[in-house]
Amino acid sequence: MWTPWNIGQTGAMLVAAVFALALSVLMGRVAYRLPRALDARIATAPSVAHRRYRAWFLATGPILAVLCAWHFGATPAAAAAILYSVTLLALAWIDAETGLLPDLLSLPLLWLGLLVNLDGAFTPLPDAVVGAMAGYLALWIICWLFLLITGRVGMGHGDFKLLAALGAWLGWASLPWVVLVSSSLALAVALGLRLTGRMNAGDSLRFGPYLAGAGIVALLRL
Repeated sequence: MWTPWNIGQTGAMLVAAVFALALSVLMGRVAYRLPRALDARIATAPSVAHRRYRAWFLATGPILAVLCAWHFGATPAAAAAILYSVTLLALAWIDAETGLLPDLLSLPLLWLGLLVNLDGAFTPLPDAVVGAMAGYLALWIICWLFLLITGRVGMGHGDFKLLAALGAWLGWASLPWVVLVSSSLALAVALGLRLTGRMNAGDSLRFGPYLAGAGIVALLRL
């Protein structure tokens, strides 16, 4: 039997899905145009991989929106969570396709996280501020230690800013879990690619999609 509660919850999920679909269409255009505006070497004609990423992006956004509405209810926190998730999906797409994590998406996401947490929507504001700082410094330190030991740069600065944005939304306490999960997934994928001959020694693996995925899961765990 339908009750007022589940009717309201279902309506919120439908509204969330429509909102996410519209936002995904907009962010899809950004994901296509922004990296090409930043790097002229990126082909302008959509490739097969680009079409595949776009289809995945448009399908995943509404699904995540329904999960956000179910988890947070018909609240401003749910709308913020949808914006956060779709932006992370766009960053994951851009990084997977082009190897870029544009500041024009990462930095507004960071500042929006601090703004959303002014009233502690997802974490207390002091934890968000420390999380933003710790997120950046953690990967910066790891990157420079790797450089000192191996003489090679193991990570781009876009990853630092993305983890800082996750810290601003989730707080510092969630960062060890995010780093552990994303690193484990990246390591498992790299191992699988090596075993199947699709990755050679010394090849780099783009870390942004794994950070983004772990960041979405972490928000839904709060």
